[in-house]
Formats: sequence, C-alpha cells, structure tokens
Amino acid sequence: MSPVGESGGKPSEQGPVPDRVGVVQYECNGAWVVVAHGTYDMNLIAPLVDALEAAAEKHSRVVVDAAGLNFADSTFLNLLLRIHHTTELRVVAPAPQLRRVLELTGADAVLDVRATLEDATS
Repeated sequence: MSPVGESGGKPSEQGPVPDRVGVVQYECNGAWVVVAHGTYDMNLIAPLVDALEAAAEKHSRVVVDAAGLNFADSTFLNLLLRIHHTTELRVVAPAPQLRRVLELTGADAVLDVRATLEDATS
C-alpha cells in the first residue's frame, strides 16, 4: 500500500495521510481509497466531493471506506451515485446509519457495497 495525499505529500510510516483538505486517500491493490469519516451534509461535504471527483478522473476503481462515518444525508448518497456513474465505485464497510440509508433508498442494489477493504480492493 502506498498512501499519498492529493497534495503529493510523502506517506507516513503509520499509514495513510490526509491531504491538504483533510481527506485521507491512498492507493491499495490498484484501487484508490478515499476514507469518509465523521459527518457529511451539504455544509461539510465539499472536501470529499473534490477528492472523489479527482479520484474518479484519475483512477478506474475508487473505493470509499465508510467505516468511520457518523452521519451522512442525501447529499452524501447523491455524491456516491454520481461518482458511481463515472468510475467503478465500491463502498466498503458502511457504518450502520449509512447502511440503513442505502437500504431504505434502494441504493444498496445499485452501488457495489463490500464488507471489507480487502474485498473492495481485490
């Protein structure tokens, strides 16, 4: 695994590092992983939008690690669906709140949801 922030920073020996806007992203088994952590709504999603749009332009497979997500509203769901149309998108380990949103909206049948990062990046 070669973690590199979007700003081109060097990887930390401790694992992935955040880029200049605080979004953690790195390469793993040929997939680009973007870590979604914390809360995402229309006021807080801009850095994640930028990271996912840039990743989708540069990489054929993008994985959203959603294990650390505390809250996500329809803004986050719409972002996932939009990115899904531009690259092979996989969502890994969605937190319970996000899993419920995916199930209620039927997005779990559209998006490629995986249980583990290893499965999502293989």
